Amino acid sequence: MIGRVAGRVEYKASDHVLIDVRGVGYVVYCSDRTLAALPPPGEATALFTDLLVREDLLQLFGFPTLVEKEWHRLLMSVQGIGAKASLAILGALGPDAVSRAIALGDWSAIKVAKGVGPKTAQRVVNELKDKVPTVMAMGVGQTASPGPQEAPAEAEPREQSLAVLPSAATNGSAQAEALSALGNLGYAPAEAASAVAQAAGDMPEADTAALIRSALKLLAPKG
Repeated sequence: MIGRVAGRVEYKASDHVLIDVRGVGYVVYCSDRTLAALPPPGEATALFTDLLVREDLLQLFGFPTLVEKEWHRLLMSVQGIGAKASLAILGALGPDAVSRAIALGDWSAIKVAKGVGPKTAQRVVNELKDKVPTVMAMGVGQTASPGPQEAPAEAEPREQSLAVLPSAATNGSAQAEALSALGNLGYAPAEAASAVAQAAGDMPEADTAALIRSALKLLAPKG
């Protein structure tokens, strides 16, 4: 199993990227969102990968975070969702928005992805809702980035070789930390995930403390 690829971008196509890893080129299929965030040819990058094995096919799929990779794996487990549909969902929404949509039961958000109909979107929400807390908890510090030894020799040091939309990554970490804190307070994983997802949707730039406060208000008894 190939779980991570780190090297130099050779070229980017409409649905995949070729990454040179010490002289070996890996074709990695990615969502539109991931491809747009990758650096230009000649620069260093890294992706977590998932290998699809069939009788007549071997394909690598790449993701900037372990959360996105895990959502791909889970989405693929739903009837009617193949690799193409999974990448369409992740490309349209991003992993954090996928977490929010499923936690809140918002199948209409899943339906915006190309090739995903209403029945399939509802199936995604129904079958994966219980998985949301576990996936959200993976959000801290799980971003693929090339180490200094993996960058091309002629390249200048860069603060961030893989553009992964820092604000989204930060928010993902805050959501995971808020979810953990609510769990420590005794809230059930599903209700905590729903509250954190709603709070994150209302305040995309919120830090951990703000998300916890907002989620606690949502979880407070009404009336």
